[in-house]
Amino acid sequence: MKSARAVGLTLRGARTSALRSVCRTSSPLAQLEARSLSMLSSKPRRPLDLFSRRVSCQPGAPPYPVCQQRKSSDDASSSDGGLGRTALHELHVKNGGKMVPFGGYSMPVQYSDLSVGESHKWTREKASLFDVGHMVQHRFSGPAATPFLESITPSSLASLPPNHSTLSCLLHPVTGGIVDDTVITRLGPELFYVVTNAACKAKDVAYLTEQIQQRDTSYGTLDWEVLDNWGLVALQGPLSAEILSRALDAAGVLDADLPSLYFGQCKHVTLKLPNTPSSEQTPILISRGGYTGEDGFEISIPPHLTVPFTKHLLSIGGKDRLRLAGLGARDSLRLEAGMCLYGHDLDDTTTPVEAGLSWVIHKDRRTDGGFHGAETILPQLRSKKDGGEPPQRRRVGLIVEGAPAREGAEVVDPASGSEIGKVTSGCPSPTLGKHIAMGYVKSGMHKSGTPVEVVVRGKRRKAEVAKMPFVPSKYWKQAAGTAPG
Repeated sequence: MKSARAVGLTLRGARTSALRSVCRTSSPLAQLEARSLSMLSSKPRRPLDLFSRRVSCQPGAPPYPVCQQRKSSDDASSSDGGLGRTALHELHVKNGGKMVPFGGYSMPVQYSDLSVGESHKWTREKASLFDVGHMVQHRFSGPAATPFLESITPSSLASLPPNHSTLSCLLHPVTGGIVDDTVITRLGPELFYVVTNAACKAKDVAYLTEQIQQRDTSYGTLDWEVLDNWGLVALQGPLSAEILSRALDAAGVLDADLPSLYFGQCKHVTLKLPNTPSSEQTPILISRGGYTGEDGFEISIPPHLTVPFTKHLLSIGGKDRLRLAGLGARDSLRLEAGMCLYGHDLDDTTTPVEAGLSWVIHKDRRTDGGFHGAETILPQLRSKKDGGEPPQRRRVGLIVEGAPAREGAEVVDPASGSEIGKVTSGCPSPTLGKHIAMGYVKSGMHKSGTPVEVVVRGKRRKAEVAKMPFVPSKYWKQAAGTAPG
């Protein structure tokens, strides 16, 4: 074991050295490629054992009974070496996926047919399919589902219409620090679908377990289920709607009506795939949105349909319009879109206001409070003259001259040379041809256009605070003029 670990450390060190060499000498796209390969140097975290988990909390009974655990012998998420595998692992390998540890899973960082930069541009111009099956999918149901979720997030879920989603945050009590960022979808009066980050699974499960134990049981029953082994794919790019529409037509779905499915909305459809018995025709959930800034869809798929439906999508799309894409392109696309990555741009010590996510705190929650951390978060929304306590730091976008700024790089005041913040994410932008970054700076230095400097490899480089997203988003929205043609 020692020798194997030593070899692993040596390889990671070699990759890091190669990355530094490339970043000193190569073009922005080569630097982006190297940055993606640097993911190989991150130490994998062992995921929780994956099992279908359902918790039912009855009024008058202990609020959190022992979970019923079961793990099938053909669990697609189990593998040697402690890394999880999504249901599409073999598909990635067969298509030339370069597999790396990420969030406790073996995931593709890129594929042999396209470089990271080329895959990024392909997504912006055509369509790409991302496996995001490592993300954790939950269902909360019962009379207590709405009040429970409203107690741990700042979202107004009671007024969220059915089949609509909202970005939100799980919050720590008192401090209002972000446990994880999440998307919450209302599927029915007492049914919610929630997606959280794979790397946070152990922490999130422990947090939710504790919160369920401590919840107000007067609201009634709460049922919590983790949808282990369900597939989740993201179809992203300007051709995604056309490709999905054709794929659904070919699968016998006659009422998809994707033009009327807008950003932040979802619907269930039942597929009739070839060689799939009618008894296995379980509905899939199609949600319009994604992590790239492009129009697209995230599709939650039952375990037995994940592989056949993914192959069906790729077949219908064809290689001239649709390609598989990996973590490398996903990271640069989300950074251009100004989206956060938990563990980098968000953490347990950061509030939504500091993170520039005040918009997830809905209007009635600002008045009524009643959610974790409200005593810290609500004063941050008010100015000092109104009796508030504005945060001392803010998340900002940065355009950096000369060289890409990486996570941890210091942001300094050009006049005094004093440190005013840190970079949390950065990469060359394939779309803009500039070096972009995200980070936190001292309040007062956070306004767009403010000149700053970023220390890159010991040298102070000129930078400027920039508005995000860096690249305009192209979401399919209902308001006139906002949907792509």
